[in-house]
Amino acid sequence: METNIEAIDPVAIDLGPIQLHWYAVIILSGALLGLWVAIRESERRGLPKETFVDLASIGIPISIIFARIYYVIFEWEYYVDHPGQIIAVWKGGLAIHGVLIGAMLTMIVFAKVRNISFWKLADILAPSLILAQAIGRWGNFINQEAHGGPVTREFLMNLYLPEFIVNQMYIDEMYYHPTFLYESFWNFSGFILLMFLRRSNLRQGELFLIYIMYYSFGRFFIEGMRTDSLMLTENLRMAQFISVILILASIIIIWYRRKKGMQISTI
Repeated sequence: METNIEAIDPVAIDLGPIQLHWYAVIILSGALLGLWVAIRESERRGLPKETFVDLASIGIPISIIFARIYYVIFEWEYYVDHPGQIIAVWKGGLAIHGVLIGAMLTMIVFAKVRNISFWKLADILAPSLILAQAIGRWGNFINQEAHGGPVTREFLMNLYLPEFIVNQMYIDEMYYHPTFLYESFWNFSGFILLMFLRRSNLRQGELFLIYIMYYSFGRFFIEGMRTDSLMLTENLRMAQFISVILILASIIIIWYRRKKGMQISTI
């Protein structure tokens, strides 16, 4: 039994009554880096520089709220007995599909108010979203959550992982699959792919739909490895069900819009 392994302190700054958790720092860092990428893209597309600053100032808090509501709904058996924990987002429990719901609703309203194409906004934002997700998964790493099933230390070492990652995967006297890392790597790869595809002859909106399909494909398989999945039924994982729906919906939308002769994007 391992006895000398210490987990990373989830608190970055402790000022007594005020604590700043690494989870919040990492999530915010991912959001800000994604915003920077979106601002650069929007300027290149001829949109005012403040477009995505304004969108982010509204969309980020709304997305966090939706992410928490989504998570709490599917863990209601716990939160109905612990209502004070509902607002404890620094302990984790932000569902990415809730983020997407909040972000899309915000973009729809924002695009209508600003008289900007929703699909244009979505295409510009797609690389930023998957980059923020890639960074945000490291918040799960610090909190020792969103991991997979048990493995041996030898298995983790054979992946040539840094020792600090291996040690952080030691939870309750057992090592676990670093599924946070698998998804982070998948998302970083997706960011590179989207940045490359943005210069290809895609129809408007297709970069965003490719992001949805790419992320959902990876999430479907990685979710199957996790031990903390939100469940739709006793045997059906919610994230896997949503991933399949999103992939099918994206394919249908691309086919339909191409059939209608939607214009080629100028990203």
